[in-house]
Parts: sequence; structure tokens; C-alpha cells
Amino acid sequence: MSFRGYARRVRDPRLPHRRRVAALRSCVQLYRPIGFTVTLDYLEATAGRYRRDERALLRALEALEASRGLWQAEVRAYTEARREAKRRGRRRPAPDVPNPHVPDRWYGAVRRAALHAVRYHRTRRGVPPANSPDPVVRDVERCVDACLENAGRLTPEQRRLVAACRERLRERLRLTSRTARSEYFEVRALLTVLRHVEAAADAPDEGPVRISRPPRGRGGRRAAAG
Repeated sequence: MSFRGYARRVRDPRLPHRRRVAALRSCVQLYRPIGFTVTLDYLEATAGRYRRDERALLRALEALEASRGLWQAEVRAYTEARREAKRRGRRRPAPDVPNPHVPDRWYGAVRRAALHAVRYHRTRRGVPPANSPDPVVRDVERCVDACLENAGRLTPEQRRLVAACRERLRERLRLTSRTARSEYFEVRALLTVLRHVEAAADAPDEGPVRISRPPRGRGGRRAAAG
């Protein structure tokens, strides 16, 4: 089923609440810009306890749809720009132009979502692990600490450290991909955290989150669309 099909189920007041929550999870399976579990956790943090509250469930869906809509607009703009570049003879995109076809950040609230993701990985998953003897992991920990202490903003020196850690971890990933499966996934987790750190550092300043509250129908439920 498509994202829109699952979204219709989320909004359907005739369905049991647990099935509507399951439909939201299916939406997140199809659009999870900061990871499946972290996206769900971020939605709960911004919209409320959607597993129990219908209004929070609808706010979570609205937030997810808004972010997805901004992402799709960027994909369309990128596709059009590539068509124009090809017409002018530039067959390959510039290396410094990111390809947005696979979302890697929360569109519309980049810094807030990236900071949430960094905190989630640090507190829930222990990434990066504290007091590691590995010098690269210790440097990643320094980057994460700086990110969280300064609301995502990094000094030029800290940005250089993030970039250096990313390159060392990518090299390690190439070396471990066929030899040590557990280490491979540990390195990938560290790279994921660094990606969120960089997203928070690069993001523009953002105002407060505004998610419109759906109208209430009978029994506190949103009135069904006509």
C-alpha cells in the first residue's frame, strides 16, 4: 500500500485506534528520514502520546506529511535542475551537490530533529559508547558532546573534527565490511550519529514547532472528512 493509503487509515475514525497507530508506523516505514525508531520517537516528542491519544496521532501524521511534502518538493527541484544541466551537456552532477532522493534529515525542522536523533542514539543506544579506548570513538564522543552542549552549532575546529572522524570511519567500514560483521554495524552506527551531528550544524535557525490541532468531533475524535 502507498503512503497516502496508510495515511487514510490513520485518519479513519471507524478503525480501532491500534490499527490506526499501525498505519502510522507503516507510513514511517515508507518515509523515515532520521531512521524508523527515531522518527517514531521524534513524532511522539513533538505531537504527543499518539499510541493513546487520537489528537496526538493526527498531529503526528500531519507532521510526517509536512516533512515528506517538503522532501518531495526538493526531489522535484533537483530532478528539474538535473534535466536542465543535461540539456547543457553536464551529464554528471557536481560532487558537492547532494542528491535528495534518499532523505537523510527531517525536512522542515532539520536541527530539532537531528538533535533529537543525536540524543536518542546517545541515551537509548549508547552510541557512541562512553569512555571507549578507541581514539576515533573518543573523538566522535567529543563531537556529540559539543553538538548537544551547543544546540547543534559547532566551531570550525569542531566541524573539522567531525569531518576527520567521518573519513576515518568510512575507511574502517571498507576494511571491516567482509571481516568483522559486528564491528561493521558498530561503525555504521557511529557514522549515523555523525550524519545527524552534521545535519544539526548545517541547519538554519528554526522557530518553534507549529502543528495545527485537528478539529474535534464526537467523543473527542476528529470529524470524518466529507
